[in-house]
Amino acid sequence: MELRYATHPDHAKTFTTEELRNHYLVEELFVPGEIKLVYSMEDRTIIGGIQPAGSSIALGSYDAIKADYFLERREVGIFNIGGNGTISVDGESYEMANKDCIYIGKGNQELLFTSRDETDPAKYYLFSAPAHTSYPTKHVSFQDVPGDAMGAKESANERVIRRIIHLEGIQSCQIAMGITILESGSVWNSMPTHTHNRRMEAYLYIDLDENARMFHLMGEPTETRHLVMKNEQAVISPPWSIHCGSATSNYAFIWAMAGENKTYTDMDQVSMDELR
Repeated sequence: MELRYATHPDHAKTFTTEELRNHYLVEELFVPGEIKLVYSMEDRTIIGGIQPAGSSIALGSYDAIKADYFLERREVGIFNIGGNGTISVDGESYEMANKDCIYIGKGNQELLFTSRDETDPAKYYLFSAPAHTSYPTKHVSFQDVPGDAMGAKESANERVIRRIIHLEGIQSCQIAMGITILESGSVWNSMPTHTHNRRMEAYLYIDLDENARMFHLMGEPTETRHLVMKNEQAVISPPWSIHCGSATSNYAFIWAMAGENKTYTDMDQVSMDELR
């Protein structure tokens, strides 16, 4: 489990391109037969990728969290961004098709991840945060979440937002999680942009082809920086940072937040005139 420390905005202003990437970009999440985890001190969240190859993979405990098992004091939201698979939670199995989501609450001990077809493996993206109580495990099929259409072709941000784990959806202690899919011809996300000092956020960009690139904007509104990203890479956004971007083609991204509340609309809007 890789450890990433929280950063002050004054410190982030001094970072080189490579330092920005080392602090905020998660470049390799999906490796056949492995679990890749990054522990961020931003609200003590864990971002991870699991790609089973052949046999099942168990998510166990790690010294960084000093727990007998992974969800002893945590909760987790998981999306499958690959082929069909199965997640077993304390012996109960849940079928996970592409873009299906599952929430698993505090206290569940045995988590097993499987791919149905090794030639088209499941790829499980997880986002975990500390939990004070236990909410029930809940699986949601992507096909069962209609989503909200937003944006317009004229502003290159026509998209559908599916809120899945949030205040009015699947219940959690502090995780809010969902997926946004941009329509063909649209490339901008979260613009006009915002911050929310009450929560950190992480984006996982998906459905980009091999040669496409995402230009993710971050930093304080008056001190913006950018990260050039590829498909299936994640970015950690501190509470003080904007988080938005544009790509060379349309794409989807999984957003996940943790912190003070689960209110999706709790955002501090940033006007275009403020951006530098």
